[in-house]
Amino acid sequence: MKFAHFAHVWGKEGMTPAERYQQLWRELVLCDELGFDYGFCVEHHFRPDESWMSAPGLYAVGGGARTKRIRLGGMGHIVPLHNPIRLVEEIAVADQMLEGRLEVGLVPGINPDYFRPFDVPFDNRREVTQEFVGFLKTAYAAKDFFDFDGAFHHVKHTRLAVPPMQRPHPPLWIETRDPASLAFCAKEGINAGYFFLYPREHAAPRYRKFLEQWREAGWKHKPHVAYSCVCYVDETDAKALQRLKEAGAAYRGFLPAVKSEAELAAVTEENAKRFEARGEPGAAEVARHLLDGAWQLERNLILIGSPDTVARKLKQCATEGLFDTFFGEFNFGNLPEEDLMRSIRLFGTEVMPRLRAFEPY
Repeated sequence: MKFAHFAHVWGKEGMTPAERYQQLWRELVLCDELGFDYGFCVEHHFRPDESWMSAPGLYAVGGGARTKRIRLGGMGHIVPLHNPIRLVEEIAVADQMLEGRLEVGLVPGINPDYFRPFDVPFDNRREVTQEFVGFLKTAYAAKDFFDFDGAFHHVKHTRLAVPPMQRPHPPLWIETRDPASLAFCAKEGINAGYFFLYPREHAAPRYRKFLEQWREAGWKHKPHVAYSCVCYVDETDAKALQRLKEAGAAYRGFLPAVKSEAELAAVTEENAKRFEARGEPGAAEVARHLLDGAWQLERNLILIGSPDTVARKLKQCATEGLFDTFFGEFNFGNLPEEDLMRSIRLFGTEVMPRLRAFEPY
């Protein structure tokens, strides 16, 4: 298995963005020292009460300037919000600045609120993102000038001033549970992944098919499949469980700000119904319990406990959910930094070594 520090870079009451970023760098430095494989962040916009990370490229370069080995990137760039040639330039420059340590997550975006201020269509976001993969590969394969004439991306007689260090391009990821998108990832050699909102028992058949499609495409190496959830490790289960309430509220930022419990219940139900409309009743049920830590803990949707407990549960989850890369969200709520760093250190020194050799597929 492989392991990632994953950050929504939640806004923190009592901290400025600059202070929050400095804390983030301290987290990444510790993860680098402990042997974490990756550090990833989101791209979110327009919610100061939620995430303070709208620039994954800056995250990667800022973290890379302070670390030596850990691979860094966004998970991911919301492709439709970017000018395509500008995005391939920024990815290439970031990879050079990181001396080949860049990972590139590409996502179509799921929140229409991010799209309106950019005046970008929401309904064709998946098609735009998939075509961008071909655009990126064409740009990076060119030895000089290149052309691209797609449905959404068009350039003529253009060349990059700086290519990426990794050839033919940095590793690509697309987090998705959509069968057609997974088939696209298998064909194009793109790593995949999903979030705890999508139940593992529903994801496993889709990812089993993805692995079959990957082999049929002729790739000689295995893809990585990522899974993300909140994680907190302490010396004992009892100490760790003292953080259960905070962990359960970790994803409060996914819901808009409200003034009452009744309003919160209403927006929670509205969020759940969006998943039902997508034909995902399991995800809808998780969404209805988005702030219920006890419910999540019972179903191993958050990992909280001693190193023994977390290692055992994580191995079980990886087997059930068919993932080989764990994206741990370690910083949540108002977790004191002392506890945060102890949790990361215990995970790195006592959980990761037990699962390094484990291969879920």
